[in-house]
Amino acid sequence: QVQLVESGGGLVQAGGSLRLSCAASRSIFSSNDMGWYRQAPGSQRELVARITVSGSTNYVASVKGRFTISRDNAKNMLYLQMNSLKPEDTAVYYCAAERFRVPRYWGQGTQVTVSS
Repeated sequence: QVQLVESGGGLVQAGGSLRLSCAASRSIFSSNDMGWYRQAPGSQRELVARITVSGSTNYVASVKGRFTISRDNAKNMLYLQMNSLKPEDTAVYYCAAERFRVPRYWGQGTQVTVSS
């Protein structure tokens, strides 16, 4: 059974930090690149960060230097460490399993709200 479950969202003040986690089923985690996406109200869902099976990473320009994506292949876990949060980071954050940079499976999302 394919499953992605995010956790770690919440309300934080600007400048604060949060760490998102995504628990993935073993059947998809080991063979797929993984990504964090976000969707703010009235906006399209956008890629925030991606990590390949081999560990290569890339980030959207707006989060470079502030966010860090990582994966623990032994635990089938994906993480997003978010530092120096800004109000514009407010969104629902989703983890996704990807193949050839196309999301194949989605989690249910976790809300991140950054107050000014």
